[in-house]
Amino acid sequence: MPTVYEIVTERILNLLEQGTPPWRKTWAAPEFMPTSLVTGKLYRGVNVALLGSAPYGSPFWATYKQAQKCGGNVRKGEKGWPCVFWKRIEVEDKETGETRQSFILRYYTVFNVEQCDGVEAPALPGRKPKLFDPIKSAQCILDDMPIRPRISYGGNGAFYSPSRDTVTLPEPGYFDRAEEFYNVAFHELGHSTGHESRLNRKAVTDSFRTRHEYSQEELVAEFCASFLSTEAGIERPVIENNAAYIAHWKSFLRGNSKALVIGAAQGQKAAEYILNTANESSQEAEAAPEAMLKRAA
Repeated sequence: MPTVYEIVTERILNLLEQGTPPWRKTWAAPEFMPTSLVTGKLYRGVNVALLGSAPYGSPFWATYKQAQKCGGNVRKGEKGWPCVFWKRIEVEDKETGETRQSFILRYYTVFNVEQCDGVEAPALPGRKPKLFDPIKSAQCILDDMPIRPRISYGGNGAFYSPSRDTVTLPEPGYFDRAEEFYNVAFHELGHSTGHESRLNRKAVTDSFRTRHEYSQEELVAEFCASFLSTEAGIERPVIENNAAYIAHWKSFLRGNSKALVIGAAQGQKAAEYILNTANESSQEAEAAPEAMLKRAA
């Protein structure tokens, strides 16, 4: 008799074969853009794309010195983000000797307030989230994970930070449905199982991971989310969205026929860790897929 993990995996594989709708973000974004912490001005031009793509929940940015003037410090080891500007200069025309104005592109480095300690950011602008009605079975999984990472709510991003061992999620009330909130939360918790204090997956612990390792880790987290959603009884509303997300990595899957098998196996191991149901037999079952992953890397 197939296990629930095998059933979910088979359904995802079937959806991939049939073609799936494009993946969409399942929460409504608060209305804000990258903003200077000190001046309160919005960044413009390409800086919106440069800073808006950063994996942080806060829109506020500051230079190293600005963070210090605000009473805090950038945490050791944090990497800054480039912010460009046009600098006006005077250039002498070699033929006429006349001076004319020109512009050259320069950049400086900024840090998100989430990369700082002791820096207080203003309250986020935007609409208020709607009232959130938790799903008891899913909330229990979220609350009862052993050695759970810190969970921070706010902003417009969902991500896991290995260096801080923190999962950041949008406010639950911004999601279209409670099922979608838990599915995203389970995805990020799946990533967190790769932390060195848990299952110690290289794609999570190694800051210099390859594109192959990154893509494989995304599959692990998405299978984990599917398994946990099924365990909570919310599998049906979100299964197609999961398949669409996995299809986003189709080029990776075409080049690695073992990727889905390995992703499902490691995703099961991550789900079992979160549910605290792992045992020796399941660990033995994972040995072969993990060996395959090392050979494929």
